[in-house]
Amino acid sequence: MNVVNEETVVKPSKRSLVNIIIDGISGIFLPIVNILSAAGIMKGLLAGAVALEIISKTEGTYTVLNAMADSLFHYLPLLLAFTAARKFGANPFTAVVIGGVMLYPSLTTLFANNETIEFMGMSIKPVNYPASAIPIILAVGLLVYVERFCVKILPEVIRGFFTPLISVIVVSSVTLLVFGPMGALAGDALADGYRAVYNLSSVGAGMVLGAIIQPMVIFGLHWSLVPLAINNISTGGSDTILALMGPAAFAQAGAALAVFIKAKDKQFRTLSLSASISALFGVTEPAMFGVNLPLRKPMVIVCIAGSIGGGMVGAFGSSAISFAFPGLATLPAYLGDGFGGFLIACTTGFLIALIATLCVKLGPEPVVEPLAKS
Repeated sequence: MNVVNEETVVKPSKRSLVNIIIDGISGIFLPIVNILSAAGIMKGLLAGAVALEIISKTEGTYTVLNAMADSLFHYLPLLLAFTAARKFGANPFTAVVIGGVMLYPSLTTLFANNETIEFMGMSIKPVNYPASAIPIILAVGLLVYVERFCVKILPEVIRGFFTPLISVIVVSSVTLLVFGPMGALAGDALADGYRAVYNLSSVGAGMVLGAIIQPMVIFGLHWSLVPLAINNISTGGSDTILALMGPAAFAQAGAALAVFIKAKDKQFRTLSLSASISALFGVTEPAMFGVNLPLRKPMVIVCIAGSIGGGMVGAFGSSAISFAFPGLATLPAYLGDGFGGFLIACTTGFLIALIATLCVKLGPEPVVEPLAKS
C-alpha cells in the first residue's frame, strides 16, 4: 500500500465545492451537448413548420417527426445515467437500468395521472421523470457507494450478479421515494427563483447574465445553468436563460472578426477568422481563449455587447422552445416568443463587438505556432 502524507490527503478535500459541482455537471452534460442541440434544432424546425401550416399536428408525418425530435428529451434520464456513471465511476449499464425504472410506462402513466403509489408500506409521490435531470444524477451518485459496498462485502463468486441486483433494488427504491420528490422540489425551486428574478426585471436579468455568461464559460460555471434551462423547458415549455446567452455568443464572433480584420500576423489572422466562424455556430471557446481574452480589450467589449444584447432579449421576452446553445445552426430552437427580437439582439451584440473592437487599439498579438509541415 502506498503511503500518502497528510498534506496530500487534505488538499483535494479543500477543493472548492463550486468547482466540484461544475466539474461534475460539465462532465455529465458535455458528451451529449451536440445531440441535445441536434434535437433542439429538429424541435424548432418542426414547431416552425406547424406555425407556418406546412404540417399539421394531426398528421402521421408530424407524429413520426415529433418522435425523432422529442425522444432524446423524453428519455434524457437514460443518457444522463450513462454519462453520470462514466463520470462518477459507476457501472453505466446498471445506471441505465435504474433510469429505465424511472421511465417505466406503468409507473409514468400513474404519475401522469397524479396518483400516489404504495410501495412496501411507503408512499411514492408522483414525479415527472421524463426530461428530468436532478433525480438520475443523484441516483447515480448513490449507485457509486452502493456498488463499492457490495464489492467490499460480497464474496467474489456471487459478486458479479448480486452487485447489480442489490444496486437496482436499493437505488431505484431510494430514487422513487426520496430523490425524485427531492429533485422535483429542487428543480421547481430553482425555476421559481429564476422566474422571480426575471419577472422582477427581464431587462436587468438579461443585462447581468449577458455580461457575465462568457466569463462564466472560462471557469465552466455556465454548466450550472444547463439543468435549470432543461427543467424550465420541461416544466414550462420554454426557457429564457438560453436566449439571454445568445447576444454574448455572437459578440464573441464579432470581436474575433474585427481582430481578423485588424491583425497583421498571418497565423493569428487565420486563427481569428476560424474562431469567429466557430462562435457564430455556438462554440465560443476558440474565440475567447485564442483571440479575445489574450487581447483583453475585445473580451471587455464582448461583455458590454453581451449585456446590451441580453437586455434587449429580456425586453423582447425571447425564449428557447427546446434546448440548444445559441448559434446560427440552432436558431430554430428559438422560434418561440420574441424570435424576431432575439435575432435583432444577437445581431446587435455582433455589430457592437465588431465595430467597437475595430475602433480600439489592440495590444501585442499572441504568437501562434504554425502548423508543422509533413
